[in-house]
Amino acid sequence: MIKVCKFGGTSMADGNTMLRVKNIIESDPARRYVVVSAPGKRFGGDIKITDLLYETYESVKLSHATGAPFEKVAERFRGIVHELALDMDIDGILAETQAEILKEGTADFCASRGEYLSGRVMAALLGVPFIDARDVVKFNAEGRLDSERTYSLLAEALKGKPRAVVAGFYGEDHEGRVKTFSRGGSDVSGAIVARAVGAELYENWTDVSGFLACDPRIVENPVPIRALSYKELRELSYMGANVLHSEAIFPVREADIPIRIKNTFRPEDEGTEIVPTSRHTYSGRRVTGVAGKKNFTVIFLEKSLMNAEIGFTYRVLAVFLKHGISFEHIPTGIDTMSFVVDSAILKNGVLEEVCAEIQENVRPDNLRIINDIALIAVVGHGMARSVGTSARLFEAIARAGVNVRMIDQGSSELNIIVGVDNENYERTLKAVYEEFFE
Repeated sequence: MIKVCKFGGTSMADGNTMLRVKNIIESDPARRYVVVSAPGKRFGGDIKITDLLYETYESVKLSHATGAPFEKVAERFRGIVHELALDMDIDGILAETQAEILKEGTADFCASRGEYLSGRVMAALLGVPFIDARDVVKFNAEGRLDSERTYSLLAEALKGKPRAVVAGFYGEDHEGRVKTFSRGGSDVSGAIVARAVGAELYENWTDVSGFLACDPRIVENPVPIRALSYKELRELSYMGANVLHSEAIFPVREADIPIRIKNTFRPEDEGTEIVPTSRHTYSGRRVTGVAGKKNFTVIFLEKSLMNAEIGFTYRVLAVFLKHGISFEHIPTGIDTMSFVVDSAILKNGVLEEVCAEIQENVRPDNLRIINDIALIAVVGHGMARSVGTSARLFEAIARAGVNVRMIDQGSSELNIIVGVDNENYERTLKAVYEEFFE
């Protein structure tokens, strides 16, 4: 059996946590390939290595010197190597890294050095080979993962190696420059390695014991989710349940490889297993989890006989395409259509430009903007087989004294999404959780 293990920033924070990781890996012979993040915070108020490296980039851009931010990075890694009593030339590695940062001079290269250095240290601690992600993870000209080439290079690089450490978060673009995934992208790197080696399980080690049915910052002691499907994970991650990067499922889903979320600091905990939807079994709960996000804008359009006007939706979408704007949902009626967009995208006059162009393109009878909307998603395969889920949801919201501003239900019957005012977000989330879990 082959397990691929990814360890997050809190698991790499200092020498003691790295020793925990070493013990976890060596406790199971199946844990053969390890993907690591850059060191995270050691305590409240600490700074993540990745953030220091972005500061390093700003220093290089302004003064052509790595400055104080990189010295803090270097000090941190020297301390980790000292804690671990490792016999490695960390000063030489850091000097080489500093020179490369000045030579490369890009934000992605600077940011990637946290995972690179973390991987070098962890490989030395385990006494196994280190694989530089730049050599094996490739992006195409469109900036997307070149899956076929990447899987082939990884499989070849790991062939014959009983164990190895691979740096997460970055790869190389079609022009030979280092390119990073979005923040949290080491989760994706781990999934890519699992897919490349045909692992039976992808373990994602973090500082929580799996997914919870709701945000613990809002609901006290929410119940743990022991198992969920890829589809449920995608819905919950997208709506703000941030235990796992929302794109991490795609590489392993292709090969039906399950994911297990585990806690580095409580390795005995069961965690959460994420399984292919085809293998998902009904747990008896109609709702698996509740999640949400704030700060959306709704662009509401109304026009009589909209449904009979060929190309109406196309002409509206052309405006979004022109401005490079993605939307979250499109609730519709016979003569109405709403576009739900992340408010951050519509700043600095963009919203006004979009609305003016929509007016010109489709001449709606009414165009209205609804600001400060929060979206809450109720997710679960069990909803499709249970009568009255929607009734219970809206009764719970009504009892909380909250007005629903928007409703959207997917055709798969996997989720129901409601929009409420930002100010009612926490109250609504609590009410919905209590209805289905208490």
